[in-house]
Amino acid sequence: MAEPSWQLMQGGRLVGTLVEEEVDMFWTDCHFAPAPGWEDLHPLFEASSDAWRSGDEEAAVEADEAIYARGLVLAPVDGGAPLTEFLLSINGDKARFRY
Repeated sequence: MAEPSWQLMQGGRLVGTLVEEEVDMFWTDCHFAPAPGWEDLHPLFEASSDAWRSGDEEAAVEADEAIYARGLVLAPVDGGAPLTEFLLSINGDKARFRY
């Protein structure tokens, strides 16, 4: 059986695909495969990761709000209900989300 996976969408544009690797309490850890739509969003996720790593909570929250404002959707590949309210971090080929 295939692992659960989601397409990260912005409008009708594919940003990337997340494939579940592990579930840790509230967070789902995934492998992230970028699509052409990733190029525009990559700097926002990088800013978020950098801010959280450096402990700059204000900058991290600001970056996360900028990501949320992009109207991203996680659409299950199996056709289930799309997720529209979630927290998402992407760093390289690793992604993590909770909803």
